[in-house]
Amino acid sequence: MVNIGVLISGSGTNLQAIIDNVALGNIKGQIKLVISNRKDAYGLTRAKNAGIKSLFIDRKDFNSEEEYNRKLIEEFEREEVELIVLAGYLRILSKDFVQKYRGRIINIHPSLIPSFCGKGCYGDKVHQMVLESGVKITGATVHFVDEGTDTGPIILQKAVEVKDDDTVETLKERVLKVEHQLLPQAIKLYCENRLSIEGRKVRIR
Repeated sequence: MVNIGVLISGSGTNLQAIIDNVALGNIKGQIKLVISNRKDAYGLTRAKNAGIKSLFIDRKDFNSEEEYNRKLIEEFEREEVELIVLAGYLRILSKDFVQKYRGRIINIHPSLIPSFCGKGCYGDKVHQMVLESGVKITGATVHFVDEGTDTGPIILQKAVEVKDDDTVETLKERVLKVEHQLLPQAIKLYCENRLSIEGRKVRIR
């Protein structure tokens, strides 16, 4: 069983998808700890309802990003967490954090990377950019995290059609459905030791 730690900032629908898949036995792992950087994140309630240890850690209590990330590492180490999942976490991880958990941090992004990603591209902004660009296809991407923003090796991707009458809300809803499939699937593969990183590529065994 792989010990999983989850970082969130919001409502935690992707967290719920992971919780559900663990409960169904689809994932050979257990969520040991959920940490949010926002006190009012509904994901904390989801964790509590599932009997999972959850913490709110306020960035304002720390002098630097590095110090804040050291606290995150400390909490994950205490729970012997092996895999970190970013499920709608809106902060950038420090270099120390990435180095410590290299090849063991998974993120979900609401577009087909390398399109509509990078610094400042998160949440509803991504879907707004997609609609303004006039592309016909968007989607979701699960990738390993490296020192860049949305630049790590890609694990899984799935396309979503952009409809002529889409709004940010309608598009977001359809992309979220795909996210809720892809993220648990990637975690399942990781926990079954079926992923290997070779340069920029992720091989699935």
